[in-house]
Amino acid sequence: MSIRIVLVGTTHPGNIGAVARAMKNMGLTDLALVDPRYFPDKEATARASGAEDLLEQAMVVETLAEAISDCVYVAGASARSRAINWPCLDARDCAVRLLDESRKGTVAAVFGPEKSGLANSDLDLCDVLLTIPTNPDFSSLNLAMAVQVVTYEIRAAQAGKLPEYEADAPLATSADLERFYEHLERVLTDVQFLDPDNPRHLMRRLRRLFIRARPDQNEVNILRGILAAVERDRQEDS
Repeated sequence: MSIRIVLVGTTHPGNIGAVARAMKNMGLTDLALVDPRYFPDKEATARASGAEDLLEQAMVVETLAEAISDCVYVAGASARSRAINWPCLDARDCAVRLLDESRKGTVAAVFGPEKSGLANSDLDLCDVLLTIPTNPDFSSLNLAMAVQVVTYEIRAAQAGKLPEYEADAPLATSADLERFYEHLERVLTDVQFLDPDNPRHLMRRLRRLFIRARPDQNEVNILRGILAAVERDRQEDS
């Protein structure tokens, strides 16, 4: 099992320590921090309370793309409704899915800044929206509480028996897909299918399409080969 907890833009160092403790309680050790405001910090160490080793080995990077570049499945946590209809799972179902997908490679549960949560641009990098059912009149959860709920559900899901996965090729990682999306956007702009001044809406929908398809590395290579052939043909015609 390789399940990573990713914290994006955390503003309070104590929350980082509390998350590390919550993770260690439930047997998870892979923590990634994206552009934390304060880290390392003595408050984070104090709140870790026995999970200091997770802080010491935590990955610290500048972007979410870096934190999940090797992941084959990513769930982004959010309590806010979204204009785009992202695929959505509650914490229990998402925990089962994360555990199942972790048999194929590294997976991640991503949590945003305390006040604002994940931006839509962050969710563009995720396969599914992770929600925690709460009182609709008081839905805000402390960051560490949210992580504790999700990691508990992962721990509980381990008691179940999940089928082994046999794949023809490894699933495409987040980095593989990002390179494909960049290539796709470039070609669609070149053939004037995509408006270069407003590409984001269509590209977001195309991301949703390929996320549902779950392409493996061979399939992504085939798709990029098609795009490369289109580029070659246009160069020969010009």
